[in-house]
Amino acid sequence: MLLQSEIIIQLILAIILGGLIGVEREKSNKPAGIRTHMLVALGACLFTISSINLGTDTGRIAAGIVTGIGFIGAGTIISSGKNIRGITTAASLWTTSAVGLLIGMEEYFLAISATFFVLIILLLDFLIKKWWK
Repeated sequence: MLLQSEIIIQLILAIILGGLIGVEREKSNKPAGIRTHMLVALGACLFTISSINLGTDTGRIAAGIVTGIGFIGAGTIISSGKNIRGITTAASLWTTSAVGLLIGMEEYFLAISATFFVLIILLLDFLIKKWWK
C-alpha cells in the first residue's frame, strides 16, 4: 500500500500531465479542454490506485476506465452530414485516461513519454497547416 504522500504526488502528476494535453485542446477551442483532461487523468489515476490498494483486479478497473471514457469521448463527437468533428478530442481523452492509469500503476516514465508523444501528435495539425501555407 502506498503512503499518502506518494498518492498525492501521483495525483498531482496526473493533473499536470492531463493538463498539458488539455492546454492544446483548449487553445484549439475544442469541446474538451484543460479541466476535462485534468479530471480524466485524475479519475483514471484514482480508480487505479483504489483498485491496487483494495487488492482488486486492476485489469477490470482498466477495462471500466476505457469503457467510461469511451462514453465521454462519444459525447465530444459531433456529426453534421459528411462533417465529423471531435474525434481527435475523443482520442485525446481516451489517451489521457491511459496516462492517468499509468501514473496510478507507478509507470511514470511511460506516462510522461506518452504525454510527450500525445502533445507532438496534437501539434502536428498546427505544423502541417503552417507548412502547407
